[in-house]
Parts: sequence; structure tokens; C-alpha cells
Amino acid sequence: MILGIGTDLANIDRISATLDRFGDRFRNRVFTEAEQAKAERRREVVATYAKRWAAKEACSKALGTGLRMGIAWRDMEVANLATGQPVMKVHGWAADRLAALTPPGHEAIIHVSLTDDHPWAQAFVVIEARPLARDPVA
Repeated sequence: MILGIGTDLANIDRISATLDRFGDRFRNRVFTEAEQAKAERRREVVATYAKRWAAKEACSKALGTGLRMGIAWRDMEVANLATGQPVMKVHGWAADRLAALTPPGHEAIIHVSLTDDHPWAQAFVVIEARPLARDPVA
């Protein structure tokens, strides 16, 4: 069952200007240390930040709140599996909101898709509730 869907489109040049203007203040307010380390290792540093910005916006929309009601930028974290697939981790208030949305007997799965084509970065987030596996012995 789908619990929420969110999408966002970010302008890479706008994120670049924000990074130029506010630097670490912006990075540290919005991105976790792991996200910053990932972005700084990439050839397209700013595009990486822009995709993660868009993913956080999309996730907040999928949670049904937008960036209000106590949710913080760093409560949502984009990571990557070994295959490169992006995944969203939630902490703090975002994790509490996700738990409140998830029906009993289900687990929440957050699906993330990221793309960029200068000057745009886009993210799409779907939050799915899957029934927990039942014990076959019971």
C-alpha cells in the first residue's frame, strides 16, 4: 500500500549560488556528514547536493508535511546501497512521522529515484507499507 508520494525539482545553479553564499553554514544545516562526504567525492559536487536537496523536499512531501511540523533537513538522509541505488534514511521527527503513518503489522519502505540534467535535479519518493512476514509455524 502506498502511504505517500513526493517529488521535487531543484535548480542546480540556485544550489550552487547558495553554496557560494553560505558555504558550510548551508551544508551543515541541510546535509548530514555522510551526505557531505559523498557529495565532495563526486565529480559533479553541486549536482549531488541538488539531488539530495530535492530528495529531502520530496520525502517531506511524501510524509505529508512538507518542511514544517517539526521536520528538519537532517532528519532525512540520502545514502546509497553498494549498487549505487539511492535510499532514504529517516531520523528524529521524520522517523516518528513515518512510524505514525505506518499501519500496524506493516513495515515502511522508502523508495527514492534521483536524476539530474543541468540545470535541473529531480527526486521522486514513494513511501510503501508492506505487510510484515508472518511466522509460518504460528
